[in-house]
Amino acid sequence: MDFIKKHLPDKFFLEDENRVSLRNIIAREIVSNTLMHREYTSSYAAKLVIKKEQMYTENANRAAGSGFITPENLEPNPKNPLIASFFRNIGRADRLGSGVHKLFKYTKFYSGKDPVFEEGDVFRIVMPLDDDYSFDMGIGSETNTETKEINRETNRENFLKINMAKTLAIITEEPSITQSELKDKLQISLMSVKRLMKVLQDNGMIERIGSNRKGYWKITRKGGHSSI
Repeated sequence: MDFIKKHLPDKFFLEDENRVSLRNIIAREIVSNTLMHREYTSSYAAKLVIKKEQMYTENANRAAGSGFITPENLEPNPKNPLIASFFRNIGRADRLGSGVHKLFKYTKFYSGKDPVFEEGDVFRIVMPLDDDYSFDMGIGSETNTETKEINRETNRENFLKINMAKTLAIITEEPSITQSELKDKLQISLMSVKRLMKVLQDNGMIERIGSNRKGYWKITRKGGHSSI
């Protein structure tokens, strides 16, 4: 899980007014799936690969069939019942089959696309990635248009409030920091960093001194006295 946390941004997301980590939910379900459903008599090495546009896993499998799995055609099959029971007891897994539903639900919020589950002698999960995608609307029990719009605006405001304060604190310590380095520190996408810096500049809270390559960020008097 630490490998996934290191290489994927933790995008801002609200669910029922609470911030949840889409990245950590996805990481937990993928790692749990790999360990619980592996065919341990096979010498095939399990893989977890992160590329720019996708993350995928490959794992030895005792296939009950072949083809693509969706929430609609899912037929839960306990391949390692004792391991699955252990994971449920330590709180790392829920009921059988819930991982597929969770990954379809939260991957859509994380990247805007559905994951792919492919059953065969090698079980494959493909998670599409998009650093620039940002789902800026909280979800909850109410789904009417007015509530969605309120949630969307609240989510944007919370995202800005939290990350503007963090950015000002980071710039105070590291005025020469690059936007790419800010992305890693804030664990948000580069596009989100650019939007964030534009908001700070447009509101007169920071200014750029010098060139993009050799310059630095300066916090203005307004930014220094901000109570974000």
